[in-house]
Order: sequence, then C-alpha cells, then structure tokens
Amino acid sequence: MTPRLNAYETAPDAMKAMLALEAHVQQSGLEKSLIELVKTRASQINGCAFCLHMHTRDARAAGETEERLYLLDAWRESPLYSPRERAALAWTESLTLIAETRAPDADYAAAAAEFTPAELVELTLLIGTINTWNRIAIGFRYLHPAA
Repeated sequence: MTPRLNAYETAPDAMKAMLALEAHVQQSGLEKSLIELVKTRASQINGCAFCLHMHTRDARAAGETEERLYLLDAWRESPLYSPRERAALAWTESLTLIAETRAPDADYAAAAAEFTPAELVELTLLIGTINTWNRIAIGFRYLHPAA
C-alpha cells in the first residue's frame, strides 16, 4: 500500500480543527478505557489498520487487557464488558453503520439508560470523530508503524 497524501502538510488548518475536536473528546469526561474501546471497535468495523494499531496500543497503555481487546469484535457474546460499555459499543456500531442501521431506537434506549444526556452527546461526538479519523487514514492510505 502506498500513502496518497499527508493531510497535515496539505491542509494544516483543517487538521488543526480535527485535532481540536480530538482534544475535546479526550477531555469530555468519558472514561479513557471507554474512549479507547469505542475507537477500536469503530476502527475494526471500518477496517482501519492505522487506527487499530494506534488505539489498541493506547488501550493497553491505559491498562486495558489483551483478552478484552481480542474479544472486542465479539463483545455481545462475552461477559467481560460492563453494561455501560455494552451500550456504548452498540451505539458505536449503530452510528458507524448508520446507512444500514438507521440508529435503532433499542440502541439509543440502551445508551440513554447508561449515559446522561450530556454524556450521550459526547459519546456520539467520539463516535463521529473516530469515524472521521478512520476515513482520513484509510482514504489517504496512512501506514501504521511496522514495529
């Protein structure tokens, strides 16, 4: 795979805006572990190797276990995730695959039961942000480090 362009060099102001959005997500008050699970799950769905490499490393550095990372793609069949995490993962899948799911009421209700309205906005912003990062990395063929 050959990188297509460097968005930071090509459109620095646009990328500054993305970085500001990312900084907001990081300061949103959502748990760091939850943020990394959501980023990893959306990146799995989108097939973003660059982001998967980054966010699984970040998750492990923040204390996430290998087992939970390995089982993330099958979170519905695993008891390792809390009700709050399960609601966030369902909402992540719904919004990442929105053309297929149309954000079903059941997924919204599950998220609304675990998150305050303000947290639900922050979670939705987190999901949208990682999906944008995935599209930048995949679209411009960003390569993850080899080691």
